[in-house]
Amino acid sequence: MCHARALTATNLTGNAAAEKVNRTDPHMQMQADEMESSMESPNLEFEYGDTDSLTAELSELYSYTEEPEFTLNRDYFHDDFRSHARGRRWITLSLEEQRAYVMRLLDALEVTNRDKRLKVARAILYLAQGVFDECDSDTDVIRWSRHNVFLLYDMGIFSALLDLLNMEMDNSQACSSAVRKPAISLADSTELRVLLSIMYLMVETIRLQTEDDMPEWRKAREAFKTELGSPQYNGEPFALLLFTMVTKFCSMSAPHFPMKKVLLLLWKTILFTMGGFEELQEMKVRGRERLSLPPLPEDSIKVVRSMRAASPPASAMELIEQQQQAKRGRRSRRPLVKQDSLDTYNERDPFKNDDARDEEEDSEDGDGSMEGEVDPLDRDVIIQPPPPPPPLRPPTEKASLPKGLPWAPKVREKDIEHFLETSRNKFIGFTLGNDTDTLVGLPRPIHESVKTLKQHKYVSIAEMQIKREEELQHCPMTLGEEDVEETPTEILYLGMLPNLSQYVIALLKLLLAAAPTSKAKTDSINILADVLPEEMPVTVLQSMKLGIDVNRHKEIIVKAISALLLLLLKHFKLNHVYQFEIVSQHLVFANCIPLILKFFNQNIMSYISAKNSICVLDFPQCLVHDMPELTAESLEAGDSNQFCWRNLFSCINLLRVLNKLTKWKHSRTMMLVVFKSAPILKRALKVKQAMMQLYVLKLLKIQTKYLGRQWRKSNMKTMSAIYQKVRHRLNDDWAYGNDIDARPWDFQAEECALRDSIEKFNSRRYDKNHNGEFAPVDNCLQSVLGQRVDLPEDFHYSYEMWLEREVFSQPIQWEGLLQQA
Repeated sequence: MCHARALTATNLTGNAAAEKVNRTDPHMQMQADEMESSMESPNLEFEYGDTDSLTAELSELYSYTEEPEFTLNRDYFHDDFRSHARGRRWITLSLEEQRAYVMRLLDALEVTNRDKRLKVARAILYLAQGVFDECDSDTDVIRWSRHNVFLLYDMGIFSALLDLLNMEMDNSQACSSAVRKPAISLADSTELRVLLSIMYLMVETIRLQTEDDMPEWRKAREAFKTELGSPQYNGEPFALLLFTMVTKFCSMSAPHFPMKKVLLLLWKTILFTMGGFEELQEMKVRGRERLSLPPLPEDSIKVVRSMRAASPPASAMELIEQQQQAKRGRRSRRPLVKQDSLDTYNERDPFKNDDARDEEEDSEDGDGSMEGEVDPLDRDVIIQPPPPPPPLRPPTEKASLPKGLPWAPKVREKDIEHFLETSRNKFIGFTLGNDTDTLVGLPRPIHESVKTLKQHKYVSIAEMQIKREEELQHCPMTLGEEDVEETPTEILYLGMLPNLSQYVIALLKLLLAAAPTSKAKTDSINILADVLPEEMPVTVLQSMKLGIDVNRHKEIIVKAISALLLLLLKHFKLNHVYQFEIVSQHLVFANCIPLILKFFNQNIMSYISAKNSICVLDFPQCLVHDMPELTAESLEAGDSNQFCWRNLFSCINLLRVLNKLTKWKHSRTMMLVVFKSAPILKRALKVKQAMMQLYVLKLLKIQTKYLGRQWRKSNMKTMSAIYQKVRHRLNDDWAYGNDIDARPWDFQAEECALRDSIEKFNSRRYDKNHNGEFAPVDNCLQSVLGQRVDLPEDFHYSYEMWLEREVFSQPIQWEGLLQQA
């Protein structure tokens, strides 16, 4: 393979990754399945969005080991503030007095003494944190933090912090000291953590828009957004500076960088400058209007949010129990009634006995066929279900439930072409190429089929971009140069392009190190440098607290990387499909697919419901409330939340990334089959959250044709869920495997063809020297001689000598020149 070296980039070679994904002890796997099936999965009241609540996002910026630094920030602020405003409080100052004090802090940031700069930076951080010592509630802290952050931005603090951040990044002494240290702790990244914390608070606070924002705040938001997205920082956007920090950390040249804060700031910067999921939907609508394409058939965000979770398929342990019950003659026939339990719109009887429900689990989840199994298509004919019980409530209540399938079906242009090619070969014996309008000689049912297909034809923006790119490649002279809009996405792609592979590999290395399924290795990168204290814990309580902090730290890193990768893929795809394809290909070559499958190869319910949080230590609660005494029992109990928002958010993001990498890519779909992703993904269906189930079912749908008839027969409940929840392609034969796309695919040929198209696109658009041979030539003698030529200063000194030597003393045979011409 032409990219064989890149496949080993993230310490996961292809074969090793397959072994790691699939290497499970059958007995251990059985026990895990039994544990998962033993607890009834509740419906999760989770609303997917760009981010969690503001307080949750701010609290995740700080680790619990940083808690003493809150007091340190306050003390440095008070020491300096007393000399400026004796006996007064910050919240009692007028706006002009506050501006004067911030200007004084800004001047103090320029001192050469490193310790003094750090104290001033801590005082600024205390302001950005909301002067919590003068507040009585969480709401007051957030309100004053918002006020102070806009004030700090207006006074130019962000630019000053950026200069200090560049100085700290280039501090070779700190880097070399960290490289030589056997163990790096929180103290090694103090300056960087303070600077990044202030910048994060500014980006996250200004990014959020509220109804009571003042007009000047709204202007400041737009100015800050433009500033972050434009190449104002040494000719590159701010996000590129953070990407550089990530690559320096992963190359082991700066192991003291606080990666969690860098990744959070990078994610929020991309989210702020480019826009979140709702902005993406609006941009997609506007993009289709510009290309004169019909509007979207539905709003995908609203459709997904209106979906309801389905009951998970039975696990292996439940199937064994059912087999034993069948042998004892106690197997009930009522499971046949539950065939529709995965129906989105069928309600389970709330008065049904839970014990009976457990016995009624459908036996459709086994790897092999069940003994004496009846064909699912014939079940209703052979075995009639018992009559339904009398209704316990008026049937009119069900009238409000939506009817039909949630998605409008879609058809691609090539699907219509393929259908007509097959029909013409069958009925008239020849084809007409890509002609989809001529239906002469075809029977009436074919006419009706083509009419239906065209009614649901969907042309994507990506297809239009590919078509336009082909035209520009074939006709560079007539079409001229393309006008490229300088959007934040375009600016970021142009900056990332030279080192794109390094950025992708670095992010995947961090994701691998933070994944809960990864084992500690001596040669792996240390992502815990900014969470470990200088002195290790000595009591059981301290050890438990640090353990929770470490797990929480890893979860936040996974959350930031998963959201960042998804945003980059979605924005690049909307900007230009080939920008999306090159990022996707780098991810695939760096083994992103087996890495995500490795992440999901765990007890996913335990990960979703993890209790790695200590609520009383979260910002800002720990600063304005009296902290109760922590005990080992309270730490073990954790919080009372039904699930962990960030972990469920991360899982959905990773599933969406996996969908984007494999959609319409048959060679990558085969990777899902090779790595045996079906049982891993089916276990993820146990999480009863509609959006997560949707993306799992999408991944299962694209590989069903490769899994064989026996798998489909044994997993009818999953197949039913795919039919009810996933969008239909009218002539996609996914449920039967008869499609022509089910044949083996050459991975190398498909990826190399895509790579060739990407390189042509990048060369045409971004390589300015490439099109020099197509530059127009001026053949007019007067205009050529009339051009101004810049000559060196000493030219007139040797001009006469040059004329004598090169012109007058050289005999020229004019007749010979004319004859040669």
